[in-house]
Amino acid sequence: MSRDTHRVAVLVLPGALPLDVAIPIQTFTAPDYEVVAVGENAVVAAAGVGFDGLAPLTAMTAADTVVVPGYADWGRVPSDAVLRALRDAHARGTRIASICTGAFALAAAGLLDRRPATTHWQAINDLRSRYPSVRVQPSLLYVDDGDVLTSAGVLAGVDLCLHLVRSDQGAAAANTRARALVASPRRLGNQSAYNDQLTPRADDDAIAALCGRMLESLGERRTVDEMAGSVHMSRRTFIRRFTDATGTPPHMWLTLARLDAARELLERTDDTVDAIGHRTGLGSPAAFRATFQRHLSISPSAYRRAFATRP
Repeated sequence: MSRDTHRVAVLVLPGALPLDVAIPIQTFTAPDYEVVAVGENAVVAAAGVGFDGLAPLTAMTAADTVVVPGYADWGRVPSDAVLRALRDAHARGTRIASICTGAFALAAAGLLDRRPATTHWQAINDLRSRYPSVRVQPSLLYVDDGDVLTSAGVLAGVDLCLHLVRSDQGAAAANTRARALVASPRRLGNQSAYNDQLTPRADDDAIAALCGRMLESLGERRTVDEMAGSVHMSRRTFIRRFTDATGTPPHMWLTLARLDAARELLERTDDTVDAIGHRTGLGSPAAFRATFQRHLSISPSAYRRAFATRP
């Protein structure tokens, strides 16, 4: 084995998603990589698939990169041994990456505190509520924060792993692996994952009713005080209740709801950007474009060209 071999440890957790586990194993077969799957004893993965013959967690001490695939029960905190192994690896300077809901293991280990991160769109709100110190990026394919990287759902893990190959060995090696995987050679992390819906749902009846009313009149200007008054709460209580119910502060929720409405209008109508901005409450064309670009990393016009479904 060459002294230049880059060692990758794939941490297989209980309930691991088999495709997520396969992605790094399949991707890091480029020259100068050595991949080992590690875990605590034999692991029963999602759909009853079993992983045995796993290397012990101590094998992570020799790894240059640790990849944590997603797992089905992301609300379950990994064992103390797993969390300690992740923290120790990071402290040694090991690069840590997650695929899909593997981000929850990184967050539980404290590796995402005050860092930008992403995960599968269905788990975004849960990541926000469970780990409020994480700077959640809900619409990105992957987030590269230097020594810690996270990716969105499933196939975004391919993009992340190819990004790592590109960082380690250059574009030619990454393109070779992409061709072998029949994958896009490069999708940037700041491309949107385009989850079906950005708007978080509310699990509080009073807040849910308010959200329903706001969805019916997105073009109206609203302040937090007005929202609070409409449900007979003080401003402070309202912000707390709203954030607890949706995982998102009131104005952010409203912005995401307006973006969802704008996306649908861009996809299904020929309305101008000006008209859509005013209709959804996103303001002038310049303000609409800026907000859309900031949250979805694409312009409204480019989004329409890519996703329009009208005749």
